[in-house]
Amino acid sequence: MIDIQFPDGSARAFEPQATGAEIAASISKSLAKKAVAYALDGDVRDLSDPVGRAGTIEILTREDPRALELIRHDAAHVMAEAVQELWPGTQVTIGPVIENGFYYDFARDTPFTLDDLATIEKKMAEIVRRNAPFTKEIWPREKARQVFADKGEGYKVELVDAIPEGQDLKIYRQGEWFDLCRGPHMASTGQIGEAFKLMKVAGAYWRGDSTKPMLTRIYGTAWATKEQLQSYLTMLEEAEKRDHRRLGREMDLFHFQEEGPGVVFWHPKGWSLFQDLVAYMRRRLADSYDEVNAPQVLDKSLWETSGHWGWYRENMFQVQSAGDEAEDKRVFALKPMNCPGHVMIFKHGLKSYRELPIRYAEFGMVHRYEPSGAMHGLMRVRGFTQDDAHIFCTDEQMEAECLKINDLILSVYRDFGFEEIVVKLSTRPEKRVGSDELWDRAESVMKKVLGTIEAQSGGRIKTGINEGEGAFYGPKFEYTLKDAIGREWQCGTTQVDFNLPERFGAFYIDANSEKTVPVMIHRAICGSMERFLGILIENFAGHFPLWLAPQQVVVATITSEADDYARDVAAALRRQGMRVETDLRNEKINYKIREHSVAKVPVILVCGKREAEERTVNVRRLGQRDQTSASFDEAVAMLTAEAEAPDLKRRREMRGGEAPAVAAE
Repeated sequence: MIDIQFPDGSARAFEPQATGAEIAASISKSLAKKAVAYALDGDVRDLSDPVGRAGTIEILTREDPRALELIRHDAAHVMAEAVQELWPGTQVTIGPVIENGFYYDFARDTPFTLDDLATIEKKMAEIVRRNAPFTKEIWPREKARQVFADKGEGYKVELVDAIPEGQDLKIYRQGEWFDLCRGPHMASTGQIGEAFKLMKVAGAYWRGDSTKPMLTRIYGTAWATKEQLQSYLTMLEEAEKRDHRRLGREMDLFHFQEEGPGVVFWHPKGWSLFQDLVAYMRRRLADSYDEVNAPQVLDKSLWETSGHWGWYRENMFQVQSAGDEAEDKRVFALKPMNCPGHVMIFKHGLKSYRELPIRYAEFGMVHRYEPSGAMHGLMRVRGFTQDDAHIFCTDEQMEAECLKINDLILSVYRDFGFEEIVVKLSTRPEKRVGSDELWDRAESVMKKVLGTIEAQSGGRIKTGINEGEGAFYGPKFEYTLKDAIGREWQCGTTQVDFNLPERFGAFYIDANSEKTVPVMIHRAICGSMERFLGILIENFAGHFPLWLAPQQVVVATITSEADDYARDVAAALRRQGMRVETDLRNEKINYKIREHSVAKVPVILVCGKREAEERTVNVRRLGQRDQTSASFDEAVAMLTAEAEAPDLKRRREMRGGEAPAVAAE
């Protein structure tokens, strides 16, 4: 007999052969009926699996968040069965669960199209209603090869051959249909439910290799309830409206083109937005960081020393001049990150412990190779700017520095309206550098910091652990923020590094006049400035707060008799540092308003003959039907105050200062 613990702290003895289903039934018939799987010490298993050993058991129902992955996994199998029932001879290859859904790759002479999805969905619903049980079998390797070969499933034969010797070959059946799969699965197809939908089709090379056959990939989504499915579909509709690539065109911010794959062509308004973001970040760093700039192109020997040449070479762009001299034949690389350059700056000149911490910041352009299929507007590019910083400190200063970084990151996110933040600590990966003692020390400090972050926020900031997800050189904090429609974006990072300074021989002179390797903390807040701007565009749906909007105000005339007055209003606003344009075209005012609304201009000031005579303006705000009237001076004062950046307003208020002076003449 073995002791099985339950979540409530109780324990009971069972035979090792007892299955999850039997243990659920021993608790209650209703639980056994609702059970879809079980977890032993956190490891999710089939209900039909025997427990085998002592441990803590949890019975999972469809309402358990962990069951969602099972629902999607099972839905992928049902989709594959549906396809093969509808189109015999189609080969199924790989079908994993992905974020928010699943996909399966199929080999078929005629690729699937969107028109096929409704037919497949209908067949899937039929299979779900059959409620066929999922059953697991273990096959010898040769049997698996032969069965799939006889079925004409060449891709499955290749997958069988790729499974290492000594590993079980698991076959899961659902009725007569079966597939090679690691599992686990729920008890039956009926437990999938009806909340699934096929979303799109795409081409995908077998094994992601462009030299291999092109397959058809069908994507789907599945949820525990129809309400969750509808919520997700609504979010997708809203996300499509907010797509930063479409808004970038409408607002005339940027574009991409084939001659520069993965790099941004910034237009004047977009570059103004980008520079405003950089200026804001510079102001936030001015009191604590020294800004530096490291070279874009460095000899590969530096990257060999740092370890990037071995760990990251396939993502680096190599360059070599066309000259004939030996110097020109050296191999260089465009920097994929700023950290080695900052170590070089730290090393230049002797440093004392009295100078630490030293904080270097750089808005450094970096280049990383991304496959063409992975690039996605501003969100994933090959050339981008990092709001990067590296802190060189003593071991004793590490905790305080991590907390200071945290405070800065959270403050920045609040200024942009992001309040729902999750901070997770990623711990040592399997492949890493550095001694276990150094990792123990770094993780111990960062776990303490993580606890402080949660405590200081009063639970408002959620925290967690990502086991084994740290960088190869050290553990890291990852900051994930939630946008206006509920999507999560991982942006900020704080990474502790004992390795890189030692590789480059960096040191400071400690209190005992000894050479000591500093702790190096890598820090980013926005991460990629381009990506962060893409997130902001979608979060605000282009409706930027006035302080950040690339074009803040348009002064539009109803009649040419108001042209001179409109110019006066625009000039007064420009004197306050605002980004203003006039629209004096001989067009109807409704046409002008509609055009500038599409371009997401936050404020349109309308001036006609009467406004010019009375020195007033009609104020129209983006997204609002009503308009208000204000005097010349009132409008300038109101908009000037509203356009003040939050950090500048905070600094002014801390000093007891007045609102920005207005020089309307």
